[in-house]
Order: sequence, then structure tokens, then C-alpha cells
Amino acid sequence: MSVHPPSDLAALRGEPSYVWRAGQERRLRMIARWSRLEAATILEAGCGQGMYSSQFRRRFSPHVEAFDVEYARVQVARRDTPHTLVAAAEALPYRSNLFDTILSNEVIEHVIDDQAAVIEMVRVLKPGGRIVLFCPNRWYPVEQHGHYWRGRYHFGNTPLINYLPDRWRNRLAPHVRTYTTRQLQRLFDGLPVTIVHHTRIFGGYDNIVHRFPRIGRWLRSVLYVLERTPFRVFGLSHLLVVEKL
Repeated sequence: MSVHPPSDLAALRGEPSYVWRAGQERRLRMIARWSRLEAATILEAGCGQGMYSSQFRRRFSPHVEAFDVEYARVQVARRDTPHTLVAAAEALPYRSNLFDTILSNEVIEHVIDDQAAVIEMVRVLKPGGRIVLFCPNRWYPVEQHGHYWRGRYHFGNTPLINYLPDRWRNRLAPHVRTYTTRQLQRLFDGLPVTIVHHTRIFGGYDNIVHRFPRIGRWLRSVLYVLERTPFRVFGLSHLLVVEKL
């Protein structure tokens, strides 16, 4: 989540990470747990301003590449990750079987064709390599990407939109997908991969912690405990890890 005002791309692409805080650090630990980073060949797929690719290069490996569909964001990402390209997720400019690890962090919901994007990530992944994918959970009580009402886009959090039937939900939020477990896993059906790990996680809530430190830290700690219970079904995001056979 960003503390910046919404950009002109908020409705189409969401807002990338602008600062590195506890929520991003926690996700980095998850990525490191479930994939190879040390001296690995890594791709950040849909990098925004390159926050994760920058951390990969600083901490783990010089062999980091990234791409994003927006040129302005790629220019920022190149400051720390020179091998950052303008590209669409559905047609990656990389040879097959290249990367040990691919990160897709809250990106797949914004692409034009999510199935094609997944096929491309699998294609450029080495056998034995892993994709670590985060994306919105359909059953999180709040839609964080804003909504449309009477033809106008309204940025911000909107409760319960994703609990509506598709025909209503998709009229209010046609600009972003959310996924049930089956919908997400179905994207990989028929591909040469196996699912290594799947769960749902809550967010970092860094803005809340910044504004209300005591309440925010308490809320965050409670939600992280719920990740270890059936209540994780209401988590903010899926965490899916797949390995190429």
C-alpha cells in the first residue's frame, strides 16, 4: 500500500511499492523461504518501481532482471536494477528455461490475459525453478483497488465488493481480478509444474501502524496468528509457490 496520492495509473495497474517497510520485508522472507535467491538468476515479473528486484540485487544475487509494462516505472527501477525492460507479461522477451526464481507480486490480477502470463512465466523458468506468486484473495473483506460507480473511478478501499456475484462485482471492479483458490490454481492446469505451497496471508498494514502504532501492531499480530488457523481464508493475498518439472 502506498502513502502517495493515487497516480494516473491506479485504476489500470494498481499502485506499486514506493517505500520499503515491514510488510515488504515480511514478504521477502517468504520468498527466500520458498525459493532460491542466493546467487540465483531471478526475474521480478511486473516490477513496478523495482523494490523487490533492488533488494534481490543488494542482498542475494547480481543476476537479477525485471520488467514492467509502464516505461515511467521501468525508468525508476533501472536505477538499482539495470536489466529492467519494458515488456508485457503475455510475451516475455527472455529465452526459455532461463530463471531459477520468478517473483510475481500482486501483478497477475492486472494483466490483460492472466493465463497467457502464467504460461510465459513457466516457459522462461528453469526445470526445478520456482515461481512465487502473490495475488488478491477473493474472500478478503475489502477491495483495495478502488471501484467504479456511474462511470467514475473512486480510489481506495471498498468493503464487501468481492462478496457479490460476479455479474455485479465485475461491474464495480472491472479493472482488477480477485481469485478463489480454484481459480488461481486452474491457471496452472496442464502446465509442467507442481504446486509446492499454497496459503493465504494478511498484509503488512504499515500505514495503520504508522498512524496508530499500538493499535496497528496489535491488529497485525492478531491477523498473523489467524494465518495459522482456518480464518486465513479471509487473508489479503494468496501465496502460491509452483516448481517446474
